[in-house]
Amino acid sequence: MFTGLVELKGTLVRRERRGPGFRLALQAAFGPLVLGESISVSGACLTVVAMDSAGFEADVSLETAARTTLGALALGSSVNLERSLKVGDRLGGHLVSGHVDAVAELGRVGLAGEARHLTVAYPRELARFIARKGSVTLDGVSLTVNEVSADTLEVMVIPHTLAVTTLGELKPGAPLNLEVDMMARYAVRFLETRGSEPRGDGEAGLKAALERAGFDPRANSGNS
Repeated sequence: MFTGLVELKGTLVRRERRGPGFRLALQAAFGPLVLGESISVSGACLTVVAMDSAGFEADVSLETAARTTLGALALGSSVNLERSLKVGDRLGGHLVSGHVDAVAELGRVGLAGEARHLTVAYPRELARFIARKGSVTLDGVSLTVNEVSADTLEVMVIPHTLAVTTLGELKPGAPLNLEVDMMARYAVRFLETRGSEPRGDGEAGLKAALERAGFDPRANSGNS
């Protein structure tokens, strides 16, 4: 689990074919790492399989290579890196799984003082998970959605984020790893699985939904 607050930028220095997938070697000034720990690499959760003082190596499956930018990323490219969240850490962004939903495309880049306004095109099937003022992750960076349509979203990136992540280096047409907000994912899934259940309207409908979720209104009807 991650927060979408990038710790540092690393560099892809090597990609080797390993069976049906790849092994990536990344240069990163993390300091000591632990074999088997999880690191978000531009939004994709990867496992450390080897490390030294210069960085670490991680395996990428065919599924991850196909669903993210990592399979085609050019050697020498910068990547956003974040170590996994520890219990008790501050949650400055939002909960991020590192399971990329799709590769989006950067459309327009607008200037807003020292900040930048990004318009990003995404697959229409993800529209039900993206809401205005909700959260998304782009290349591992937690961002707030300012505007959204059926197939584009808009975000504002502040100067600090531009400086410490790869977002400041991107040009229109660049691919971006997109992960939708997991809370939205579960909320939509809950509503989709209610299809055959009777639904009420207004207060009665809300009460029925709460009861199905395990909440007993009678147990909470007294004054506190």
